Amino acid sequence: MILQQERQAVADAGRRMITDGLVLGTAGNVSIRVGDLVAISPSTVAYSDVTAADVCVVDMDGVVVDVAEGRRPSSEVPMHLSIYRESDAASVVHHHGLKSAAVSTLVDVVPTIHYYVAQLGGSLRVAPYARYGSDALAAGVMAALQDRVAALMQNHGAVAHGPTLELAYGRAQLVEWLCAMYIEAASIGSPRELTDADMQDVVAARTARTYA
Repeated sequence: MILQQERQAVADAGRRMITDGLVLGTAGNVSIRVGDLVAISPSTVAYSDVTAADVCVVDMDGVVVDVAEGRRPSSEVPMHLSIYRESDAASVVHHHGLKSAAVSTLVDVVPTIHYYVAQLGGSLRVAPYARYGSDALAAGVMAALQDRVAALMQNHGAVAHGPTLELAYGRAQLVEWLCAMYIEAASIGSPRELTDADMQDVVAARTARTYA
């Protein structure tokens, strides 16, 4: 079985999303890229039942390279492949966390009320609604991800990517946390937003710490 280690990691990440409350049932998907191949969650299979053998492998054109009998790749293959083509990502995590999905119905850009958004490249944008699995959704997500590593998807959920599965997953969790914070703050008043100058200062501090 090709990409056995990566397929197992995808299966494990799906179960982790269930445990962390980021998805229900078969919602969301996870992928890992290795060269010109991508291991991605199967469609309509409960994460609790997914094994490494159930995880599908496609090439960068979306052609199925390896798949177990009766399985098919996630419907979001177009979105995952678009991200891989336009970034240096090696993993993509898409979830339907309740807080992320809720906030995606309200705003076009999540208000910058915490400096943690610097870890995602800046303010959290919301891709316009398009049907799941569609090329239109993939295009909208790519626009929202410009100079970013995470975004929301209107009336849908969230997506994040990274150079490793662990980092992509951590960013996906951070998106949910930021949305939860916004909901909590907005429920009791009008949250104060950080200014562009505030965020530039944060970015400068992060850069200095990274390269000092």
